[in-house]
Amino acid sequence: MALVKLQTQNFRNLAPDPISFSPSFNLIYGANGSGKSSVLEAIGYLGLGRSFRVTRHQAVVSHGQSKLTVFGGLDKGMAGTSDDSQEPVVHRLGIARDVAAKETSLRVDGEAVRSLSALAMHLPVSVIDPGVFDIVAGGPGKRRQFLDWLVFHVEPSFSLTWQQCQRVTSQRNQTLRNGRLDESLMRVWDNQFGALAETLSDIREQVFRKFKTAFNEVLKELDAGWTEGLKLEFYPGWDRSQSLVEVLAGHREQERRMGHTLYGPNRADIRLKLGGRPVAETFSRGQQKTLVILMKIAQGKVLSDLGKQVTFLLDDINAELDVRHRIMLARKLQELRCQVFITSIEHPEPDVLWAGVDAPEYRMFHVEHGKLTEE
Repeated sequence: MALVKLQTQNFRNLAPDPISFSPSFNLIYGANGSGKSSVLEAIGYLGLGRSFRVTRHQAVVSHGQSKLTVFGGLDKGMAGTSDDSQEPVVHRLGIARDVAAKETSLRVDGEAVRSLSALAMHLPVSVIDPGVFDIVAGGPGKRRQFLDWLVFHVEPSFSLTWQQCQRVTSQRNQTLRNGRLDESLMRVWDNQFGALAETLSDIREQVFRKFKTAFNEVLKELDAGWTEGLKLEFYPGWDRSQSLVEVLAGHREQERRMGHTLYGPNRADIRLKLGGRPVAETFSRGQQKTLVILMKIAQGKVLSDLGKQVTFLLDDINAELDVRHRIMLARKLQELRCQVFITSIEHPEPDVLWAGVDAPEYRMFHVEHGKLTEE
């Protein structure tokens, strides 16, 4: 499915007018501060339940207002009919946030839902912005988040298991921080945590294998010599030659001193190595950026092979990627039949992105003072 309708109220500086988008490519340009990134941010709210730019809802709501709302309409996307007839909206999504009351309301097809996952499952949103390149150079949390986004959209049971595991981890950490450690209570938490961890790690590992296969296929198509010998490995967060319960029992004193859980799925990682060393130490900044792009494309390929259309938000990538990489990214996403939103300060040049090949169906917008005008 693809987002073909968007309307916001009190969302940054965006005008409240409804906007219609292409299920294929959407090229958006405008000066700094015009609102082009805010458009992507609003789309991100429907697919992620939050902003990909800031952590606080207060920073997103319009000045002087206390509540923001985002509505979206989805059609069948590129999986729909192949003729030129316009597909009707098949799902309607809505999210409202009252920052004063700290309350969030979610709706799918007019019905209230309680979980963000019920909203996000309809619109797989993948962001490529300057911050995304920390997937390689940053800590394990960034790569774990990268993997879990894919796992969520591949395996429906993941969300509930992950939430249960988070709750048990929190309870276990609270027990570890108590002045006097209750060993009998710790064993209870260890057993619950261990069972959930095994299930969660099995799901992650299954999806990681799909991702690794897709990634290797993308690498073959690229034919880049600098990736020769590159290895991707899934680390579940502990040595699975032992049960997690045994590992936790053997490191009880270490965890007590630290005051939090040191082993388990909360420590999972995708380890990227070349010649036994982390690629963050061996690859140039440019190579790291290319690697992240290839990883994002591989994510899209996994979901595309499952019949799911990903909505990619490419925010100001001209500042991070040269023309050659922008062309590669645009054409790969076109091959995967993804929906794509690209923002830039400069006027887009579709003739450059698709020089010598058939360009996809696209719509172009200019943004000024929060208002989109289609060209």
